Amino acid sequence: MPQKSQSLLDYLVENEPSFRKARLPALYSSFAAQRTLNPDGYAANISAWRRALAKVAKSGLAPPPTSSSKPSLLVLNTDERLVSAFETKQYGRPLSLGLVIKEAVENKELVPLRQFLEQKESIYSRSWSVWGLAGWVLKTAGVTDFLRGSGDKVPAGQFVVVENVEGAGKAFGEGIKETEGRFERTFTRAHFAKVFNDQLVEGGKELSETDMDVLLVFLARDKQMIEYDGKTVKIKDGEGEAEGLTEEDASIAQLKELLVSLTHQTVILSKRVEELGTQAKEAVTKQNRVAALAALKSKKLAEQTLEKRYATVDQLEQVQTQLEQASDNVQIVKVMESSSDALKSLTAKAGGVERVEEVVDRLREQMADADEVGKILAEASGTAVLDEAEIDDELAEMEKQEKEKERKKEEEKEKKAAEEREKEEQKEAEEMRKRLEAAGQVPGSVPVKDKETDEAEAMMGRLTLG
Repeated sequence: MPQKSQSLLDYLVENEPSFRKARLPALYSSFAAQRTLNPDGYAANISAWRRALAKVAKSGLAPPPTSSSKPSLLVLNTDERLVSAFETKQYGRPLSLGLVIKEAVENKELVPLRQFLEQKESIYSRSWSVWGLAGWVLKTAGVTDFLRGSGDKVPAGQFVVVENVEGAGKAFGEGIKETEGRFERTFTRAHFAKVFNDQLVEGGKELSETDMDVLLVFLARDKQMIEYDGKTVKIKDGEGEAEGLTEEDASIAQLKELLVSLTHQTVILSKRVEELGTQAKEAVTKQNRVAALAALKSKKLAEQTLEKRYATVDQLEQVQTQLEQASDNVQIVKVMESSSDALKSLTAKAGGVERVEEVVDRLREQMADADEVGKILAEASGTAVLDEAEIDDELAEMEKQEKEKERKKEEEKEKKAAEEREKEEQKEAEEMRKRLEAAGQVPGSVPVKDKETDEAEAMMGRLTLG
């Protein structure tokens, strides 16, 4: 993020590749003659300066308008202060900056602010022109004289940087993808600015009031992403919603803004109540009865105000819920109405109930005739007519035989598993007997029976009985 103390040129050297130090002498020189002598060099210099002006405006380093101390990120203010901001001891003043601005205006990369805001036609329209319907605006601003001139003088004016506005519009589109419901999509102009002010430019930079005006016009007129009448903003849902804003939209926007404001007040009042309670306790600890009483009185008043705010918020939330339900009901009725019309149209195309019944009856008759013809042809050709009952019996017998095979396989499997277990037990018993013979018989002494011996003999007994 650029620092306020950083000069425009230092910022561009660090952030704009075309402003390499080796190119700075050429960029700061008067290169108007290169238009015919070296067209490629001329185009490269113009392109580098266009990108530089857009980046400088977006950084917030460009001089702000004289009427405000807050820099504009989407609007470039061109006057002597801009030229001075680019001036350095080593390279002097940019001698072709006026020419760059003139080229950018002619190519609609910079648009005079007043024209941008008042023009009804989209800037993307083929018929749109800087010399078009708003020519009188340009003449008033002195821009037409500037464009017709051939000098490098920088005009005093304000120009919308189209590249920066498009970037903010794209960020806005990405941020509203999950926005649903009429209540969530509707704002007052002030509430919209508060919500989106620091979300549309890199680094969380805040838009100025002029920037917000430009962005709202761009989103409504050129991108058709919102409805906007100067007071109310509604994000379009993209599902065939009726064009324009209604009194209901204005009411929803005002209710939403009020609800947000009151909710914020409850947070502040809650903290105030806690702080006053702490002050009262500290005063009691210090045996300052007067201070404690004052803190408690203030706390009581704050609690009463907080209670009223909560009650109002609760009422407004109920109204919000009812408005949302009413809006949903309207949409449901519209869908049902359109569905009813569609069903009516389809039924009419089908010919009505009587025609459908007639068609079905004729189809049944034709199917019966086809079956009869098939039987007659089968008898004539000597082909035997299949007995469905006989086929069903044969299938049942095959299924029975298959189940019997499965049962025998299962019995054989269980029998084999039992034999395996028996062999395993005999093997274990034999191994146990051998270990007892080897360890239990001592020469010249009576064999000693222990628990392991008893278990082995018991196992041998079971195997013998088995």
